[in-house]
Amino acid sequence: IIRFPDDPYDRLWYPRSDATMWAEMTTTERVDDVDGDEFEAPMAVLQTAIKPLNASGSIRFGWEVAPELNNVSPGPGYLAVLHLVELELLGGDALRQFNISVNHDESWVPGYTPPGYLRRAYVYNKFTNPSHSSYIVTIKATANSTLRPIISAYELFSIITTTNIGTESQDATAVMAIKAKYGVRKNWMGDPCFPKTMAWDGLNCSYAAANPPRITSINLSFSGLNSDISSSFAHLKALQYLDLSNNNLTGSIPDALSQLPSLTVIHGNNPNLCTDRNSCQLAAKRKSKLAIYVSVPILVIVLIVSVSLLVLFFLRRRNQQQGSMKNRIAVKPQNEEAVSTSYGGDDDSLRLVENRRFTYKELERITNGFDRVLGEGGFGRVYDGFLEDGTQVAVKLRSHSSNQGVKEFLAEAQILTRIHHKNLVSMIGYCKDREYMALVYEYMAQGTLREHIAASGRNGGCLPWRQRLKNALESAQGLEYLHTGCNPPLIHRDVKATNILLNARLEAKIADFGLTKAFDYHNNTHLFTNTLAFTPGYVDPEYQATMQPTTKSDVYSLGVVLLELVTGKPALLSDPEPTSIVQWARQRLARGNMEGVVDARMQGGYDINGVWKVAEIALKCTAQGSAQRPTMADVVAQLQECVELEEGRAPSFHTGGSSGDDNYNAYTSAQSTDVSNNTAFETELRIPTLAADPGPTAR
Repeated sequence: IIRFPDDPYDRLWYPRSDATMWAEMTTTERVDDVDGDEFEAPMAVLQTAIKPLNASGSIRFGWEVAPELNNVSPGPGYLAVLHLVELELLGGDALRQFNISVNHDESWVPGYTPPGYLRRAYVYNKFTNPSHSSYIVTIKATANSTLRPIISAYELFSIITTTNIGTESQDATAVMAIKAKYGVRKNWMGDPCFPKTMAWDGLNCSYAAANPPRITSINLSFSGLNSDISSSFAHLKALQYLDLSNNNLTGSIPDALSQLPSLTVIHGNNPNLCTDRNSCQLAAKRKSKLAIYVSVPILVIVLIVSVSLLVLFFLRRRNQQQGSMKNRIAVKPQNEEAVSTSYGGDDDSLRLVENRRFTYKELERITNGFDRVLGEGGFGRVYDGFLEDGTQVAVKLRSHSSNQGVKEFLAEAQILTRIHHKNLVSMIGYCKDREYMALVYEYMAQGTLREHIAASGRNGGCLPWRQRLKNALESAQGLEYLHTGCNPPLIHRDVKATNILLNARLEAKIADFGLTKAFDYHNNTHLFTNTLAFTPGYVDPEYQATMQPTTKSDVYSLGVVLLELVTGKPALLSDPEPTSIVQWARQRLARGNMEGVVDARMQGGYDINGVWKVAEIALKCTAQGSAQRPTMADVVAQLQECVELEEGRAPSFHTGGSSGDDNYNAYTSAQSTDVSNNTAFETELRIPTLAADPGPTAR
């Protein structure tokens, strides 16, 4: 059997042999790689093949539809892949040509000729809504062929719709909470019940044809559980059996479990678990009296000390205020509260004005009649401008034709008036003058991060790795502030390289908060949206499936940006078919091919260990399930380590000047995309059940 590490996807390749019918062919020569090989069969498999013993013979193999799927309508569908490699060096007149038919239908692949000696090749076909109970593939030489047909290997994938395929949402949420409470160390990863063969250890589920799987049994005996019994068990409405024996559980059995009439709970050998209600109440009273005797004197002492400290604090503060008022003259503009803010240098210092309101006439004067456009998007155009003190600003004016402007304008204005962080673009003021609405931002002289990754800015230089790493950390710090420094936490929902702007010192700041939403962790409130607003290539697949954005949605999007920084490529590629940078990078990194992933334009100007670490962080951030992704705080900590690793190297230099004409599309709101009615399909990448019919020696 051939599997990992020969196959990075750990597919199981079984040999099929029949010496009475097939002749084996092998080689030790390397089979050439072909760009765009979607199935990537391992080299050891492609170095073998079979052909019929008789010159007029053919190759036949097949499979049967799984019995449990015979009655499913529509059928699950199949994807059959045949790997065909020419292992013989052919003479001048030799020709190997054959027809490939399925159930005697020769129209599948007629007159096929392998592309050349030791050249990787494959053919495949999809069988959607299959109507047959079995399928037979026949490979037979054509009349013009002088050689017998060959085959190296074949694969069979079942195509399974993801509709109602995952564990029922309430069950999944409950068991996730149980996992988090006890820190379960079993193999509890991914979906609890699906696929059936990969269900969590100790879980049994029911699988109805028309409904999502439900959890019916949980065995957590001998699992080292501490604390009390989680109330989340009561949310598993289909639960029939619960084994909590031989642990260190405390407290009493929740009353809510008695409301599940079919549930049997086994709880033996938990010495500190109280199973009798009367004894539980008596023990609780004793503990409460002891707590009162101990806590009351402590509270009295703490109260006296606190009052004394407060009195001293207020007396000292009053004395300081009286002394400083003698020499202070307060000046407050009529329509503004001045707040002086500096982020480390004169060219980035801004006289920020909280809630300053501009009139439309003032905006006309600031922008010199809206004569210079910096960018344009769904909200409207962004114009270059200068305040009366000479501060350069960007004015984002809502277009009258915008169908999304009012809501996003209000959201962005409300958010930006109350959040301030060195890695978030600052709002200087706003305008709401009759039908005119605008936001006034600090000016970011170096444009978008995407421009610098693509080296399409005025300077045209390649962004060095050290600068990319620094911008990655700064972007993560800005998002971490939204997630942990705001109450309630804020979800950006549109993190992408064009929404990360660089100032004159190439410091990164997150921009465009028109799609930002608040998320209440304390009340476990979920955000539901009627349509999904995002940019293709950056969207969290879990958000796309559930329409519930979380902070982990931003983590996924930042992971895509990290891959852009590592590879120098955009979020969506043509390779040659359209594919995401996540899928493209995963395939190559699984083979350890960092050289084929990292941006060659950096010409080795990086520490390879640091690049690997950033790539690993990006892959963790873009995990399919949000539970497997790190928090933004974790991302910041890991990127900080990467920065320290890179700073340990000899310094690198980046040439190129700033330009005032860089693109400012990041100031604009992204177009919303409604994919709520999309149906997703995936191929099950596990070894299929094949018929016992005589088959090829090929794997």
